[in-house]
Amino acid sequence: MQDKSNPYPELKILSPLVQTWAAYQRNPLAMAGLWCFMLLLLITLVGPFLVPYGVDEQHTDRLLLAPSWAATGNIDYFFGTDDLGRDMLSRLVVGARLTFGCALIVVVIALVVGSAIGILGGMSKGLKSSVLHHLLDTLLSIPSLLLAIIMVAMLGPGLGNTLIAITLALIPPFIRATYNAVHTEMQKEYIIASRLDGSPPLRIMRLAILPNIVETLVAQTTRTLSAAILDISAVGFLGLGAQSPQPEWGTMLADSSDLIYLAPWTVTLPGVAILLSVLVTNVVGEGIREALKEGND
Repeated sequence: MQDKSNPYPELKILSPLVQTWAAYQRNPLAMAGLWCFMLLLLITLVGPFLVPYGVDEQHTDRLLLAPSWAATGNIDYFFGTDDLGRDMLSRLVVGARLTFGCALIVVVIALVVGSAIGILGGMSKGLKSSVLHHLLDTLLSIPSLLLAIIMVAMLGPGLGNTLIAITLALIPPFIRATYNAVHTEMQKEYIIASRLDGSPPLRIMRLAILPNIVETLVAQTTRTLSAAILDISAVGFLGLGAQSPQPEWGTMLADSSDLIYLAPWTVTLPGVAILLSVLVTNVVGEGIREALKEGND
């Protein structure tokens, strides 16, 4: 019996999500980035339970042991050890939770709070919208890292205060990006028609505004995640964030900076971890943006 709701049964009607996923899969670089991102997320979640040694466990007979691929290396310490004999692999894996994992939490909080304020501001008019607009211009004139350093200096050093400071510093970019996107959408004819038709603001936001600002939110989220990783690492490197012996990647860089000529792997490996996490995040974000754009076309 033929389905009368679909007069052309040979044509499959795909949802926007399926179309976006299909477009994403056609990009091999984006797929490679997605697999790397999932691996990094898996390491962040379960890696600390699988590390071979404790992050503070010192092996005094293995001080500054080279990585396993070097002539003097040992396979039991795959990435070598630092100046206190601590296993670099274990510290890097646990540090993924302190740098990448904390950056994810910071970005999710900033996304929820910033988007909510941006949507409310973009859908409002008059004095409320004008004050929000000029206030954001003032906040965005200061780099997020500088704002985070100022707040950490006021709150005191430590990873917890660093996360609070970076979250507060990253909320304004989300507010501004969402505000501009919503404000642009509110000027379009279909929104005006919905308002004249009597649709309440909540219905307009849910059915008309949110689906059309997804691309903006994705772009801002990936940019902010990269910035959060760099900010957490930078504040840790300056000695204001996670404190030694916490294996946060920026703190590991700061602790090993004096060993760059004697044991370069103690500096190179945390730096490569930061670089790869930022690179993978940007590749995945660019792939999602291209897929969304192709799906909309």
